[in-house]
Amino acid sequence: MKITVAGAGYVGLSNAIVLAQNNEVLLVDTVQYKVDLVNGRKSPIADDYIENYLINKKLNLIATTDAVLAYKTADLVIVATPTNYDNKTNKFDTSSVESVIEQVKSVNPDAWIIIKSTVGVGFTLNAIKEHHFDNILFSPEFLREGRALYDNLYPSRIVVGVPFKKEPYLSKAHSFINLLKQGAIKKDPEIYIVGVTEAESIKLFANTYLALRISFFNELDTFAEARGLNAKDIIDGVCSDPRIGNYYNNPSFGYGGYCLPKDTKQLRANFQNIPENLVSAIIQSNKIRKDFIADKALEMATVNSVGQDQITIGIYRLSMKSGSDNFRNSSIQGIMKRLKAKGVKIIVYEPTLKSNRFFNYEVFNDFEKFAEISTIIVANRIDKSLTKFLYKVYTRDSYNRD
Repeated sequence: MKITVAGAGYVGLSNAIVLAQNNEVLLVDTVQYKVDLVNGRKSPIADDYIENYLINKKLNLIATTDAVLAYKTADLVIVATPTNYDNKTNKFDTSSVESVIEQVKSVNPDAWIIIKSTVGVGFTLNAIKEHHFDNILFSPEFLREGRALYDNLYPSRIVVGVPFKKEPYLSKAHSFINLLKQGAIKKDPEIYIVGVTEAESIKLFANTYLALRISFFNELDTFAEARGLNAKDIIDGVCSDPRIGNYYNNPSFGYGGYCLPKDTKQLRANFQNIPENLVSAIIQSNKIRKDFIADKALEMATVNSVGQDQITIGIYRLSMKSGSDNFRNSSIQGIMKRLKAKGVKIIVYEPTLKSNRFFNYEVFNDFEKFAEISTIIVANRIDKSLTKFLYKVYTRDSYNRD
């Protein structure tokens, strides 16, 4: 089968690799350097599995910036373009997805489209109506940054949404599921064929639940720190209940990254005229957590600054988690903004940055120099390089894991 994947981000690239093991795949992106890297069998994103597969696996995969050519020859087009959340309109910016639909419709109206980009509830049915193009399915993605290809090779479940539960939609859904299973290592994931609007809802509610869980354990940790209690002991006791489970419970500076902040806001917007309290509370809880962390970090810095001319707070890494090169909406940036508003000097250690500036912050690649200058080091997650300076590290990491 000839497949075109639009978008060379985590979702698009990982899907392209899975499918290119057994199909002819064209990967479309507007950024030339990403296209060049993929064609040179190098990954444009931080993901060890992607790097390994590009180098060592036989893939029928070519990247291109020529979208029209790629769509014209495709039997199937997978849309994995970015849909950032617009706080002014309170919805995802789906212009890139709609652009692909229009292009496919104009050059290859017999092709089928699978939307993988995250969209609001009701988008797919509306797109079918607005663009007068019926060959559209929606399949949500459940990937972790830095582990995107792994999660496609070992899928927890595959969900495909159909606009109508009849032919040819059901056959196309089963066909797409078989393509994914053919390229996966785990051959027996849970399969769900549902309505497209239900599929859109599954994605938003799943990510909002993850945000809820993060927020719950962060509020537990806030309570413990404010009371002078051992947060880890409390979490261990709580999570020993098998109904709760000992996972996704490591306190942090708040949820962030590309998906959770925008998906929770989109779900809240989709609740318009429907009673809700919890989703809004999750979003508010995340803001309060960042306020609390910034205040506590400044308290520690103030104590440690005795005898110093000024307080200098060092930010250790900008990414959300290990193995990720994504700084978008990372929770640490929210902490930085709050500390800057308090008039504190902030410096950053981020070895993946080539520039010596990140916005208006000075960036260090020399960790020892960075650590020596810092009054305290604020770290969302601990790793071994911080061991020597733990006496000046502020973190809420209880388990040394993401």
